[in-house]
Amino acid sequence: MDASGRDELLVAAEALEQLAAVSTGGDWRVGGLLATRPDVVADLGGGSTEHVAEARAGSARWIAALSPALAAPLAAWLRSAARAEPVEAEALAFARALRRRLPG
Repeated sequence: MDASGRDELLVAAEALEQLAAVSTGGDWRVGGLLATRPDVVADLGGGSTEHVAEARAGSARWIAALSPALAAPLAAWLRSAARAEPVEAEALAFARALRRRLPG
């Protein structure tokens, strides 16, 4: 790997895309009828949905890979990107997508 870490970033991006490709697809949202036990539902488009819990074979690795352990490094990356001049378009796109999905 090169000293700048570029190769490591590219390998991580490729691994994330490969994992997404074999995970339960769609737009995941919190739903369900019971507030004490909400469901995560994947909207697959065209009116089709799938409960993510029922598709564990396709979603377990994704959930584990994107666990809360990633919050600190992702937040650090966003803060670093916010200090860059100019602001990186990809970082801003990620932040906007994340904000649309976060509660509150």
